[in-house]
Amino acid sequence: MIGVKKIAHATYETPDLDQQIEYYTDILGLTLVSREKDAAYLASTLDHHSVVLRKGEHGKCVRLGFQIGPDDDLDAFEKQTAAHGIKTQRKKDPEPSVSDMVTFDDPKGTVMEVFKRGEFSHRKFPTKGIVPHKLGHVAFFVKDPKKTTDFYCNVLGFRVSDWMGDFFSFLRCGTDHHTINLMRDEHDRHFHTAFELRDWGHMLTACDTLSLNGYKLLWGPGRHGIGHNLFTYHRAPNGLITELFAQLDQMNEALGYFEPRPWHRDHPQRPKVWTPDPSASNYWGIMPTDEMHK
Repeated sequence: MIGVKKIAHATYETPDLDQQIEYYTDILGLTLVSREKDAAYLASTLDHHSVVLRKGEHGKCVRLGFQIGPDDDLDAFEKQTAAHGIKTQRKKDPEPSVSDMVTFDDPKGTVMEVFKRGEFSHRKFPTKGIVPHKLGHVAFFVKDPKKTTDFYCNVLGFRVSDWMGDFFSFLRCGTDHHTINLMRDEHDRHFHTAFELRDWGHMLTACDTLSLNGYKLLWGPGRHGIGHNLFTYHRAPNGLITELFAQLDQMNEALGYFEPRPWHRDHPQRPKVWTPDPSASNYWGIMPTDEMHK
């Protein structure tokens, strides 16, 4: 099976394009690399873009871009996807730095964009704002997490890292503990978008940067039980939630366990179904505010 290897970018509709561009550049520290009338492309490093913003009535995540490996065949991936009864589309030169792309919808209506990366941009880290390492993962509320989890595993080649009960799945496409999160809710909608920071010190300066610019934390800092990462959450100007995280678990695929860390409770730490108790959400004890689920 040809599976995706990396989350490359996420595309958001937003009512105030200029305000959201300012947030991503001045606060988060991404680089605006291309601007069109109703669209903007923003980069962290290496890739041409990791976030795409498009003018829309409401803030929402509408597309996710994933890379397959450099030696994988995009034609074969499209045939593999179509064999599941999924309608695909092929797009040539759909956006900067992408020459050929297969698109299709996931069960909740988010468009999947699968492609092979061309030349790297070789972009250096900027010096303004928080400056995360990369786009880490995107989380969604979904009406049927089991069905949507099966789609990501069977069609895109994701693996399950953990479940919380039967209502919250954590899926990986590389060594990172999760790239996609799916949590049960009455409606399909965006939950949060997460960017990776270096370490605890980087998170400290990130929180100061947010505070100095008028952004308040919704939850955190803390350490999740599932994935074991340090975390904070805040709300972007378009109303969507951003997570900043560090120290996420890394999977040793050959041996089937996560690389040992001193804060693990299991030795070794393997994929499992977690009991839905407070420690699964935050080892440090503070639970999320009601606003986290609005």
